[in-house]
Amino acid sequence: MTAPIALTMGEPAGIGGEITLKAWLRRHDGVPPFFAIDDPDRLARLAATLGWDVPLRAVAGPEEAAHCFGEALGVLPRRIAHPVLMGRPDPANARAVTGAIVAAVDLVRTGRAAAVVTNPIQKETLYAAGFRHPGHTEFLEELAGNDVKAIMMLACSELRVVPVTVHLALRDALQRLTREAIITAGRITARSLISDFGIPRPRLAVAGLNPHAGENGAMGREEIEIVGPAIEALRAEGYAVGGPYPADTMFHAAARARYDAALCMYHDQALIPIKTIDFDRGVNVTLGLPFIRTSPDHGTACDIAGKGIANPDSLIAALRLAGEMASRRTARRSVA
Repeated sequence: MTAPIALTMGEPAGIGGEITLKAWLRRHDGVPPFFAIDDPDRLARLAATLGWDVPLRAVAGPEEAAHCFGEALGVLPRRIAHPVLMGRPDPANARAVTGAIVAAVDLVRTGRAAAVVTNPIQKETLYAAGFRHPGHTEFLEELAGNDVKAIMMLACSELRVVPVTVHLALRDALQRLTREAIITAGRITARSLISDFGIPRPRLAVAGLNPHAGENGAMGREEIEIVGPAIEALRAEGYAVGGPYPADTMFHAAARARYDAALCMYHDQALIPIKTIDFDRGVNVTLGLPFIRTSPDHGTACDIAGKGIANPDSLIAALRLAGEMASRRTARRSVA
């Protein structure tokens, strides 16, 4: 039996619990087997409150969860410290949240789980409890060890985008944009497209930073001094890379057909197009890790938590993509 996917609890006062339950209810809709690392009592209370028939089974490990997946959602217990008030995150529960992530990574790295899928976290609540990482990506880098460099990809069926700079004020993003950052992002993206997405000769499109990609220096020299040289360096290494392209002409349907992933210079340049194209089913994928990690491309939505109205489509897409990536890695190892 194929190893199941480890799904972390995320912020207990957010929508993670209900989209987890909804994903299991749609288990016959192409959702690969998964188990939750969570507090089974809090999930049981949530299911009862919402009137959903979701049998839950506390399990000792992923193997037991895989066997029961058709009849019950396996839950590897991770007890929370304080009772949950939906919509009101509590720093006292932060240790359970981060502990679930650590446990999921350990299970994947020992081969007992196929991939890590993380429910959204409430970062300011974790910060209040002493969490020192900007977010999931940096935490996962540390757990991976060996100076691993990870980057974020957002993916849907029609587009994949990689922001070279991520959660920074725009002023800071401009200062952090370097040739080396673009080259590193390009290498990691291309290698991941080969190993995890089954694209033997990936094509990358690189966005310019300025309007009209700088218009030969008339609107900025970053394309001449930073972006262009990075593209040339990647081409010299054998990667198929085009650009720099004006960002306002990169994301219509005909343009998207010409590349497999777009490298974008800053957060909104990447996220606006993908969320416009497929807001409900975008997936956050961490590239460059020695294990697979995906996540829904949305936050904790504490304002609607516990009401039963949260859309599980992004989580389901994250589970499906994680399963596909795991299958490809397994196939590559068997051939090797």
